Amino acid sequence: MAIERVVALAGGVGGAKLAHGLQLALADPTRLSVIVNTADDFDLYGLRICPDLDTVMYTLTGWANPVTGWGVRDDSLTALDMLARFGEQPWFQLGDRDFATHILRTQRLRAGETLSAVTRDLARALGMPATLIPMSDDPVATLLDTPAGRLDFQQYFVARHHADTVLGVTFQGIEHARPSDAALVALCEADAIVFCPSNPFVSVGPILAVPGLRAALAAAPGPKVAVSPIIGGRALKGPADQMLASLGHEVSAHGVARILADVIDGLIIDATDAALAVRIEAEGTRVRVAQTIMHSNADRVELARVALDFAAELAR
Repeated sequence: MAIERVVALAGGVGGAKLAHGLQLALADPTRLSVIVNTADDFDLYGLRICPDLDTVMYTLTGWANPVTGWGVRDDSLTALDMLARFGEQPWFQLGDRDFATHILRTQRLRAGETLSAVTRDLARALGMPATLIPMSDDPVATLLDTPAGRLDFQQYFVARHHADTVLGVTFQGIEHARPSDAALVALCEADAIVFCPSNPFVSVGPILAVPGLRAALAAAPGPKVAVSPIIGGRALKGPADQMLASLGHEVSAHGVARILADVIDGLIIDATDAALAVRIEAEGTRVRVAQTIMHSNADRVELARVALDFAAELAR
């Protein structure tokens, strides 16, 4: 089976990297759709900030800061410096070019446009060939229960440097959310669905929690392949390993396989974890072992090709 139309589920820097690899690997990158977590969206300085959408958009258009993986390359911080002079204590870094994205997004949302429409136009303006899709046009907020109390996601992740132990995860407003129309269409038409190496609780988890989206995934004809964000018992970036431990899961690719078992057909694990393949496959999930650390664009493309080849094999 030829894999031409691909849907990626993504959030965070790792997810953006593999989505970029898929865009580069596909003969026709316009056949790629990336459904992105929006449960870490929030308001700051009166502006609507969509960190995961922007990270994916900047990465797939070549605008991402190559050092951090998020934000805009070669950006300046003049606006934040001025806010500090006014007595503010900026805790969330927004560059001057990045501010333009949030200003325009907020203006259009307040005029009544959907997040899907605004996101589509912003991505096209930056030259993104793939289609960028919010998981929902309805607001959802990730809240984390910790020993310090319930924290908004960005308060936990950025302001407090994800140092708090996570005891529970809640998606506020999820019961009223519905999948974006573009997400449902993309899943229905996909030859393959790739779960990028994103945090299973706060990046992939919100996407799967949108009412109707899990059912759409189950009904989608294409095989579902995930890439483990855990390598050698650790997350390369972010708190996924800490969350696995504090929420009672095995901190390994095997633990990830168990969390996603009902929605994926196959899991790609790093060569470091090759010994886990037998255990994972014994529980019903097919495994492909590969190099999953993406240091360069070439690494991103190679992992994307592994995912597409694995999906084609599962489809057969």
